[in-house]
Amino acid sequence: MVDPTVWIDYFNGVVDWRTDYLDTHVNLTSILIGDLILAEVLQGFRRDADFETARSALSKFQQVPMVNTLLALQSARNYRFLRSNGVTVRKTIDSLIATYCIENRLLLLHNDGDFDGYARHLGLEVVHS
Repeated sequence: MVDPTVWIDYFNGVVDWRTDYLDTHVNLTSILIGDLILAEVLQGFRRDADFETARSALSKFQQVPMVNTLLALQSARNYRFLRSNGVTVRKTIDSLIATYCIENRLLLLHNDGDFDGYARHLGLEVVHS
């Protein structure tokens, strides 16, 4: 799974180890595009042409629904657990993405510190440089 932070950098031409990793593995590894990730990535495009280019590129990957009632409840539990351990998660969507990855044993490529607590305390598997 690739977090929106990396997809956004990738589409904006940012070059770092994460976008290089994505570029290298995009045809070698099965990448899932969650509906939440799709929405967050695509909502940032201002020009229709850029939106369509990105939509077309992302449609080549398997797209999956991410949230149901059980996952929402587990996400809330995870968020509360981290908060009780002094870890602040700034965005609900990050909690949902992390929980989806944990529950489905998916590796996450990200560029967002909100996932660090999930990796440290809840077993989220992340790609490292």
